[in-house]
Amino acid sequence: MHPYFRLLILSFALIGVSPALAEDRDGFDADVTVFGVDVAAPVDVAAFNVDEAAPDIDMAAVEENDVNDPIEPVNRFIFGFNEFFYAILLRPISKLYNVLPQPVREAVSNVLDNVSSPVVLANDVLQGEGKRALQTTGRFLINSTAGLAGLFDVAEKMGIPEHDEDFGQTLGVWGVGEGFYLVLPLLGPSSPRDAVGKLVVDPFFDPLGLWLNNTDRDEIAWGLVGARAIDEYAGLVDELEQIKKTSIDYYAAIRSMYRQKRESEIKNGEDVDLPPIPDLGFQFDEDQQLSSGVEDKPN
Repeated sequence: MHPYFRLLILSFALIGVSPALAEDRDGFDADVTVFGVDVAAPVDVAAFNVDEAAPDIDMAAVEENDVNDPIEPVNRFIFGFNEFFYAILLRPISKLYNVLPQPVREAVSNVLDNVSSPVVLANDVLQGEGKRALQTTGRFLINSTAGLAGLFDVAEKMGIPEHDEDFGQTLGVWGVGEGFYLVLPLLGPSSPRDAVGKLVVDPFFDPLGLWLNNTDRDEIAWGLVGARAIDEYAGLVDELEQIKKTSIDYYAAIRSMYRQKRESEIKNGEDVDLPPIPDLGFQFDEDQQLSSGVEDKPN
């Protein structure tokens, strides 16, 4: 079974055995901690003078975001579990990974991006994005040959930019709503649409993953999953720590940022009409990429 399928089963199993947490949102204890991580209940927005503090905030959108999290207590519990896992394992490994020389980190990121090209290409085609499909094909051919199996991003230097696509984005392009907000164990913020797209459909577009699965090379498949997780998290770890320090409600901040990021990806980088949030991370300029060790991935 593909590693992503197992993670998806784990996610819904944990959600399924935790229904009691979602029975009464109003009674959820604001002082609850999970594995030593504060998962405080949402801040009462009405308690702030929004007109003075942030007059441009669309309160209807804020309310919609809150309503669209019907299993928030369950999500907060899983969020706390994830933070515990990140704190004891992923964050220390990512900090150590960021000590490696920048060219090494870039090479790892380039290879992982290159082997993901078939997934991006399939979704380019399904979205009717002919130009972007040609860019993805060109990047894969150039970087797999001149770039020495993807170690070097030669295509970028030739003016062919990288972009990411997944089946969750494809569904969004064709009008499928995100559904409710969902926090998956280990994987983090998601939604039913994105979970199905990324974890169920996209693996069928991944020839390397299918080959590893069909030949029982699970250790390599899991190694790729772990490498992607470390590579991605290492580029965000400092930004996330800053968000955690400055946010009144870290869970709510991540939820809003995830939604903004997904809406932007679906619209290929176009501006989206969402409540404003602090611009603290998830998109890096070139200097930040070099210091954190992860390239920006333009949409």
